[in-house]
Amino acid sequence: MKKFYLLLSVIFALGTISCNETGTTKNKDMEEIPVDDILVNKVLTAEEQSKLTPQEVIEILKKGNQEFMDDELTVRNNTERVRDAALGQYPKAVILSCLDSRVPVEDIFHRGIGDIFVARVAGNIVNPDMLGSMEYACKVSGAKAVVILGHEYCGAIKSAIDDVELGNITTLLAKIKPAVEGAKVNFSGETASSNSKFVAAVCEHNVELVVEEVRKNSPILKEMEDNGEILIVGAIYHMHTGKVDFL
Repeated sequence: MKKFYLLLSVIFALGTISCNETGTTKNKDMEEIPVDDILVNKVLTAEEQSKLTPQEVIEILKKGNQEFMDDELTVRNNTERVRDAALGQYPKAVILSCLDSRVPVEDIFHRGIGDIFVARVAGNIVNPDMLGSMEYACKVSGAKAVVILGHEYCGAIKSAIDDVELGNITTLLAKIKPAVEGAKVNFSGETASSNSKFVAAVCEHNVELVVEEVRKNSPILKEMEDNGEILIVGAIYHMHTGKVDFL
């Protein structure tokens, strides 16, 4: 058979898929899609990963985000991908994202199993464990980019602005407070969590500070970036449009 039976992610999850004699893939709830029009991402090999440049990886992420915004359908044979990735992984990038359930990292970059490392923590802050994870992703596993991904309407950002104190959350929010104070310097308007423009300003400044902190506190990643082996960049995810803006 020309192709394996394909499993559709997310919106196809409830449908039954089959390949028919006309060379199309069909879901019981959707129209037939020509097999040749389907995008199938394969698990990256070590050789393929080594040939990628950091800038090429950023462009791949941007292209994937555009496909996400355009609601293009990606079909992946996840069963095959799981087997292919079982004995090794060679992802393109590591993404440090917020914990927020409204930010589906693999989806917004149109990536699948084995494509990217994803680290998640409220407020997309860094600590020694996160830095160690990034160092593993890049120095050991060959990822070519580190992306610090903030997002609109971040609850952790709002809580930091509001000086919330609650258990271990207090310690976490303390790591965001420098971004709150820094954003106030050049901001004209109400510096409150009710002001979405100020929340956005703090979010962006927080991403910038985290990028700086990665470079400052990880000599390994800083050296790799200086040598052109990786890029360390910030980005903001916009919930209304699905767009990721790279800073």
